[in-house]
Amino acid sequence: MCRLFGFRSKVASGVHASLVGADNALMVQSQEHPDGWGVAYYRSGAPHLVKSASSAVDDSLFRQISGVVSSETVIAHIRRATEGDLSVVNTHPFQYGKWVFAHNGHIRNFSKFRKPLLALVDHELSRFILGDTDSEVIFFVLLSHLLRRNILESNDIPNSLIHSVIADSVRDIVGIVGPYRTVDDGDPTQTYLSFLLSNGGVVVGHHGGKDLYYSSHKSRCSERDTCPSLSHSCENPVDSGPIHHLLFSSEPLGGENIWVKMNPGDIIGADESMNLGRDSARLSK
Repeated sequence: MCRLFGFRSKVASGVHASLVGADNALMVQSQEHPDGWGVAYYRSGAPHLVKSASSAVDDSLFRQISGVVSSETVIAHIRRATEGDLSVVNTHPFQYGKWVFAHNGHIRNFSKFRKPLLALVDHELSRFILGDTDSEVIFFVLLSHLLRRNILESNDIPNSLIHSVIADSVRDIVGIVGPYRTVDDGDPTQTYLSFLLSNGGVVVGHHGGKDLYYSSHKSRCSERDTCPSLSHSCENPVDSGPIHHLLFSSEPLGGENIWVKMNPGDIIGADESMNLGRDSARLSK
């Protein structure tokens, strides 16, 4: 299926290593996921998206954008299509206002469930659904829950609140389509709901059956002697509280970061103040 990458950091960081330079960079992974790519990054609190329906490994623009992007928050995606045509409008990440979303997964028998899923979407939001993928509908279900809680336009959202939004959204979706699988066995016909969501300040990942890893510290920071923000959490694991960076990836990438595999149902994220939060919405089989 698809592949996800995302990060939130206290300091603006480049993405070339993760997207192109690492041993298992997204560009390398795109050889098996050739149906488009997208990168969302934030500047001055606003999301900027660059997307293409071409394979990242063959697209010079992917290399170009990976070399120039420097941001505190980035979400990237490479696509292996299961629903929807190969087009930019169906390419992740999806964006509404400050929010961006990327999905690695599928809804089984989506054509059967599309209409009842759309009934979960607020009427004023539904007109902004432009493509025909299951992923975009999932995004707008999440947005609708944010709207109902009056936090769609908020910046500083506590981890507990955004995690509750994700758990409630997943519960609503599963209530219609059935449980998602917890075994990442590669069967593209099954339901999987792994995704990343961010508004630039908050970034959060949900493990919905497709593998998802996170990293909040390094074995040893290569900039430890020059970085003014170096702290204990940069090179040591923490259960909660302030961290300096949080990364997500469908597969561990090469380099100094220590990758931890999330469990199905895990919700892990960082709020605007870079406090790490963990939760679970175990609605799977």
